[in-house]
Amino acid sequence: MTNPFQTDGTWLRCALHAHTTRSDGELQPEALVDHYERAGWDALAVTDHWTITHPPARDGMVLVPGIELTCRTTAGVWVDVLVYGLDRELDVEPESYDSYPDLPDAMEFVAAHGGVAYIAHPYWTGVPMDVVVGLPAVVGIEVYNAGCQIECGRGLSSVHWDGLLDAGHSCFAVACDDTHYAGFDSGYAWTMAHVAEPTADGVVAALRSGACYASTGPRFDTIEPAPGGLLVRCSPCRSVTLCTGPEDGGRAMVGRLAFRHRARIVDRDPSTGLITAVAFAPPPGAAAARIELADADGGTAWSNPVAL
Repeated sequence: MTNPFQTDGTWLRCALHAHTTRSDGELQPEALVDHYERAGWDALAVTDHWTITHPPARDGMVLVPGIELTCRTTAGVWVDVLVYGLDRELDVEPESYDSYPDLPDAMEFVAAHGGVAYIAHPYWTGVPMDVVVGLPAVVGIEVYNAGCQIECGRGLSSVHWDGLLDAGHSCFAVACDDTHYAGFDSGYAWTMAHVAEPTADGVVAALRSGACYASTGPRFDTIEPAPGGLLVRCSPCRSVTLCTGPEDGGRAMVGRLAFRHRARIVDRDPSTGLITAVAFAPPPGAAAARIELADADGGTAWSNPVAL
């Protein structure tokens, strides 16, 4: 279980789900790179359906090979999968995005060809999490998809994530825009990847090991062991939550109720009174936790699980 806040490296702000005219996006590949570069992102994975798009390399933007695969299980369940670092495309007809019927077989191909996979927008597609357990190459899910949230309010998949974690399965998370119409459905969500080197390989390695966190606004500064528990430092937030399992965990809040459970506020922003540091005393027997931040503007950030 990786704690990226305890290792050397660089944080990159990554857009990991975006489409171009090579599938169903509005912008040409180079224009999409321009869009995210101007907006201050550090890395971009173009994830066109069934095709790996390679925009020309440029200084200042890490371009990660990506692809979105649409597969079906033997039970007929439709599953979209984001894949990073794949060295070649699968042999399917590109005009038929759901023509690859076998999800496990597709993930075997991904594993054999250097890719790492995340299940895309499981709430939006209604994917039962039991179909993805144990799949080769699959290490996590898209916990937040801005496009799905904008369209129909089904962008948040934290319940799916917690269901896997509570059952004892390793699972990481990313947050993404799912850009099709840049400027309208972009800039809402991102993944901060902690990389040993600012390269495509570095980003893929971070995604493979879970050395990343997902966000729609707040920032994690550190998550580190502290006497009797865990210390979290962050950008100013109205709540910081320790998620360890059903009926367990802890929380610190500010505001009308100022609720605290297994938590002690260590520091606040002097101008707003919002939380910037919390010490948690985890529940007895808890082995790992994920942390969730909520800021005053409605933004959320999700850490990957860390050991307690």
